[in-house]
Parts: sequence; C-alpha cells; structure tokens
Amino acid sequence: MFQHQTYAEGAASGSDNTQFQSRSSDDGHLLDAYSRTVVGVAQRVSNAVVHLKVEKKQQGRRPNLPQGAAGTGSGFIISSDGFVVTNSHVVSGAERIEGMLQDGRSFQASVVGDDPATDLAVVKVDGENLAPVAFGESRRLQVGQIAIAIGNPYGFQYSVTAGVVSALGRTLRSQSGRLIDDVIQTDAALNPGNSGGPLVDSHGYVIGVNTAVILPAQGLCFAVASDLAQYVVGKLILEGRVRRGFIGIGAQSVTLPPKWLNTLQLDTKGGIQIHSLEPGGPAAQSDLRAGDVIVQFEGKPMDSIDALHKALDESSIGRSVSLWVLRDGALKQVSVVPGELR
Repeated sequence: MFQHQTYAEGAASGSDNTQFQSRSSDDGHLLDAYSRTVVGVAQRVSNAVVHLKVEKKQQGRRPNLPQGAAGTGSGFIISSDGFVVTNSHVVSGAERIEGMLQDGRSFQASVVGDDPATDLAVVKVDGENLAPVAFGESRRLQVGQIAIAIGNPYGFQYSVTAGVVSALGRTLRSQSGRLIDDVIQTDAALNPGNSGGPLVDSHGYVIGVNTAVILPAQGLCFAVASDLAQYVVGKLILEGRVRRGFIGIGAQSVTLPPKWLNTLQLDTKGGIQIHSLEPGGPAAQSDLRAGDVIVQFEGKPMDSIDALHKALDESSIGRSVSLWVLRDGALKQVSVVPGELR
C-alpha cells in the first residue's frame, strides 16, 4: 500500500519525474565515461601483464611434502626484449619461474636483479611480439585521480580493479627492514597474487608497482611509486643490484635529554646510540665507540636508524664522511668510510 502510494505520487508529479530522469541520464553519461576509461586502459595494458608462477625451495621440508613451494604473483613487461618488473618477495629465492601472458604464451623466466630494500625485482623472458607498457611520472600524481590495478589475485588471471589515489608520500617497511619512501596508497583492491602488477593511470601509464595490502582493512593498498621504481629497475638491469653503504654498527634510536638539547644547541630531538661495532667493519676502523650517540651525518640530523639508512646511499660508499656524536656529554666529530652493503 505504501509503495503503491509513493509510486503514484511520484508519477503524478511530471516535472519532478522529468528532473529525476534528467539527473539519471547525466549520471549515466558520467558512468559511461568512467567505464570507457577503465575498459580502454585494461585493453591497452593487459597484454603487458605477466602471470608469474614461482617455485621456491621450501625450508625445513618434512617427509612426504613436495620439494618446492609454489606461489603466484604478477609482473609487467617494460621492454620489447622481455624485461619484466615485479616484486622482490615474489621471485626472491626462486628455483623456477614461469611467466604466462594473456594470449596463452608461456615462457621460462630468470631473475636479472633483486632489491629487497624496495621490494622490486626484474626478471627476463625470451619472446617475440611482446607488448611493453611505459612508466608514468608519479611526482605529478594528485590525490583523487583514477588508479587501476591489473594482476592475478589468487591465481585468477588478469583481474582488473579500479579506484583512486588515496594518499601520496607514504612510507612502508620492506622485508629487509628498510623503509620504502614515496609509496602510493590506493583503494583499488589488491589481493595475494596482485603483488608486482602495475598500478596505472587513466592514460595507461604505470604510476606504481603493487606491493602490499593491509589485512583485514579494506581499501588500504600500497604501490611503490613509479619514479623510484624506474630508478631501481634501471640499476637492476645495468648492474643486477642497487648499491648501498653501511658502517657496521648495532644501534637503536634514542630520545636525547632536554639538558643536552639546550646546552649543545642541537637541531634534533633524537639520535642513534651505538651498542656494538662489527669486527673489521668501517665503524670499527674509525674512532667511533660503543655508547656514542650519532646526531649528524654530513650536516644532516640523524634521529632514527631509518634516517641513517637513507643517508648511506651509493654516493657514500668508499669516501670519508663526517659524523657528529655525543660522547661524555660533549659533541665530537668523527670520520668514517662506509663500505658497500652486500
């Protein structure tokens, strides 16, 4: 009775009904434009997406279990000669990798380079008529713009999800313990198997490499930004690795007492307290001591282990760098020559 009355009243109001139809028609056009964008991008990019089947040596294997642990992931072709970008955690330790394309072709793949610190890796497949996809510029992204993820969640090949760029400049800790900077947050749904697949914009350019999802949260998915990915991928293809420095210390981040901050006029509220020196390491060969608190590295405040990791980049390897440390209540300058992290 109530439903019938409401419908009749709505039908009797011609002008209101016309306005409703007009609004519905406008919304339909908007939806069609969005749909056309997603469909067009999926058609252009799907041929570049690779479904990766990975066999890894299983640690602590028990009797009657298969020798290899199989997993799946995603990747995407970036060159006509078969370089494929994926996640480090997808292919690290792989004994055998098989890459499959949307057209049904299958290739054996080999690891070219692996960088656990950014969770990125490059593998190579040998094939003809490959359809690469291009990197976009993640530094030009804006919160709210369309983001489309293509991958193989749970082994379901070539699934497409769409959403928006939810936030920029996030940080995410990789399995190696280092922080990945400039991570893109998106609500384009990701699931296990999406790892290593492309996150693309409305023009089909790769803006990120899908890497993580927070479970059981909904809509909290993350991708390594394309600007960082492009740099790391270039290093992996040319050198097989990304070079980073180290000084060989065991340390932790600490908060500095207010009296030190005031007396020494430090521009940081924290530091890195050294607990141990690696025998034969760069720190052990310098004037650094256990108990020192590092507060500056080449003039930059050092208030966390993550800040030190960031400072120990390729340019620091093999050259003398200046550290300021707190020792016995006073500031002391110490020089150390970082080695190369292997």
